[in-house]
Amino acid sequence: MDMHEATGLHSQAQGDAAADLFGSFQLGGDEFALPAGCIREVVNYPAKVTALPLSPAYLEGMFTLRGSVIPVVNLGRLFRADAPRAVATDKIAILDFQQVLIGIVFQDTGEILRVPASARSALQYGAGDAHAVIAGTILLDGGARLLQILDPHALLRIENVPHVLALQATGAKLSTARYHAQSERRQCVSFHAAGATFAFEMLAIQEIIKVPELHSSLLNSELCLGRMHFRGSQVAVVDFGALLQAAGAGKAATPEQRIIVVRLEETTIGFLVDSVDSIVHFFGDEVLPIPLLSKARAAMFAGCITKEGLGDIIFLDHKEILSQAEIVEMRDGHARLYPADTETATAATRKAQRRVYITFTVETQFAVEIGQVREIIDFSGAITTPPGMPACMRGMLNLRQQMISIIDLRQLYAMPPLADTGAGKILIVERGAERYGFLVDHVDNIMTISDSQRFAAPQIIRTGTHDDLRSEMDEMIDIGTQEQRQTLSVFQCDHLLEKLGSALPQAA
Repeated sequence: MDMHEATGLHSQAQGDAAADLFGSFQLGGDEFALPAGCIREVVNYPAKVTALPLSPAYLEGMFTLRGSVIPVVNLGRLFRADAPRAVATDKIAILDFQQVLIGIVFQDTGEILRVPASARSALQYGAGDAHAVIAGTILLDGGARLLQILDPHALLRIENVPHVLALQATGAKLSTARYHAQSERRQCVSFHAAGATFAFEMLAIQEIIKVPELHSSLLNSELCLGRMHFRGSQVAVVDFGALLQAAGAGKAATPEQRIIVVRLEETTIGFLVDSVDSIVHFFGDEVLPIPLLSKARAAMFAGCITKEGLGDIIFLDHKEILSQAEIVEMRDGHARLYPADTETATAATRKAQRRVYITFTVETQFAVEIGQVREIIDFSGAITTPPGMPACMRGMLNLRQQMISIIDLRQLYAMPPLADTGAGKILIVERGAERYGFLVDHVDNIMTISDSQRFAAPQIIRTGTHDDLRSEMDEMIDIGTQEQRQTLSVFQCDHLLEKLGSALPQAA
């Protein structure tokens, strides 16, 4: 890219055949220079920078720019840990480092300089010197002006360059075919922890549950909060915030938090997170590689998924989230302490076919098989209501260039309106080429239920009045324990869409 177009800098010719081009930048009271060949462009500081856990203090975070994830390095904090953080008026120079893009924060850009060799000097450092990122100096204006030359190779120690390049190459191959390869479409569940948004792939998740009573364990550690009773076995619960070394980790769990139960090899482990947000569909080539500046648990970060309305989601590799030694310790330790429970749970798992359900509330609780739901999104005000819509229609939502008919289930079944729509969620379902959204009060959990717990709904419920959503459902599931049981109607999207088909306008 032409540096004049990218930065608006001025050229300063020095009239020397051996001169090299440098771009100058201001940081505090100092002036720095970078070889112009490594500068891709200069951009304004983005409105949203996503924090990347386990990263060095000088990494402000990351943002996406035209299909690439850009880590943002605060040069001031690299030199001095207590230096100020970046502000909205700063600029970011995008550097091309071994075909991987990195952003360097500066307060202002300067000019493009053509510097002769006679005006440059190199600096030598002892081994391990933190200031070795300064490769030399430039003296101009008879020595009155000093610029420090940054060495991008010393500055940017990217730990996973081969991994990033491999993912970039794979994405390029898949991009042209992804819209035709339905088998490539995958699902993940996004959640919040340590101030950032993460996601586990759906296939790794057994259930998502409210925080039960946690019991102390001999295996308690900085990571392991304790154990919980889960389907006949004792399961270790890991504080996800502690895993990310976040401030405030290790505190007692709150009612708003959730536990994501994940299967790691032959081990079941629960991860305590702040909240569970959405189900997100994605294609493999939509996972953008993250250039990492740290080795700390680097294998757990599989990439970044960027979705309109959801922002940047850090996609996790569940197989790498804990080390093999940590998994073995939790598995073998609890098996030794609670062998009878473990054997009972294993036998029960082998006997029954299990399915994954999402539980949600529309005045009362329902369950829907996860395969019937394409994704879950937050309810927003970006819904338009064309004239002539049926009363049960909230309107139309433009979701990634496709119009979705939003159905208000409370309105359809003459229920009182939801007092606080801020917590509302929309279940997106597909029927042929069309998509519909069901507005629900909130989404509760994701759980795995045995087929033996699913049964036909009693006739009295199926022949109920039209003003009862449960009358549309002909099956129920039984969940919970002997002490605390709960029966939910199984929500069947096709039944409802068939009933509404004649009343709903076709999406454009």
